[in-house]
Amino acid sequence: MEMIPIRSAVVSGVALSVIDGQTKMLLMKRSKGCFWCHVAGSIEPDEKGWQTIIREFREETEIKVTELYNGQYLEQFYESSLNTIEMIPVFVVYCKPNQTIIINHEHTEYKWCLLSEAIELAEFPGQKLLYEHIWNNFVESKPSKLMRVKVI
Repeated sequence: MEMIPIRSAVVSGVALSVIDGQTKMLLMKRSKGCFWCHVAGSIEPDEKGWQTIIREFREETEIKVTELYNGQYLEQFYESSLNTIEMIPVFVVYCKPNQTIIINHEHTEYKWCLLSEAIELAEFPGQKLLYEHIWNNFVESKPSKLMRVKVI
């Protein structure tokens, strides 16, 4: 019997910041594919997932991660080009108020969004569910201290 392999080689992260008095999440428009998304990237050799998301935030947005949480969420979808089921752990980054963003070549623009705006911009059903999860568990309520990832 042929099986579809499960692959977990990527992590993702959603940034939150208080922008002009309101908590918002960061979405960026990908250069390749022209769709709105959050930060994501491939894990490099000898790198832990939490180290990857810190590096990716620095590379894609120039955010220096100081407050990192395990988002307690796995993005999952079928990737037809690889014939794999992708399992992507999600992290949440709390940023300083009015966080400055400098995007790299991977993105053409960015936007700080309320939940309703993020859901409207999201291309995929899984993204919409993720953004609702993040909003419910990291904006409307505070996450458990046990979910905090120690940034070294």
